[in-house]
Amino acid sequence: MLNILRIYELRRKVTIRAPVEGVFSFFSRAENLNLITPSWLRFQILTPLPIKMERQTRIDYSLHLFGVRFSWKTEITHWQPPSLFVDKQISGPYRHWEHTHRFERINQGTLMEDIVRYAVPGFVLAPLIHFFFIRPRLEKIFSFREEMLLRLFSE
Repeated sequence: MLNILRIYELRRKVTIRAPVEGVFSFFSRAENLNLITPSWLRFQILTPLPIKMERQTRIDYSLHLFGVRFSWKTEITHWQPPSLFVDKQISGPYRHWEHTHRFERINQGTLMEDIVRYAVPGFVLAPLIHFFFIRPRLEKIFSFREEMLLRLFSE
């Protein structure tokens, strides 16, 4: 059986008017994910808090997509404060999920870049599922995230 995994990529950049150490510190606290995740995802961190973030840290979550509850487990595969960390899905709703968070010091504060490489379920229907459902939803999630980060760091 031919098993071709189509990897999609989402890239987003935002300039945050705060020092890179402070922005990275914010992302180093898993509980802050609740502040930058839309409520309609009904996102919950299941791993007891506080979570020590470092390489090989595993975190369990639950969330709802299209009315269906999913369990999601990720692992931090790279941890380079204050410039980068990567979390990768161990189990969850995607066939593949790897999220790189980059933080770069700039004159205005911090340039933060999200690079998400992902594959969706659906086999031959995956391109349609991606185009009509997954990509628009991810765009909404990351737009919300950007809006909340700008709001949180402007206070």
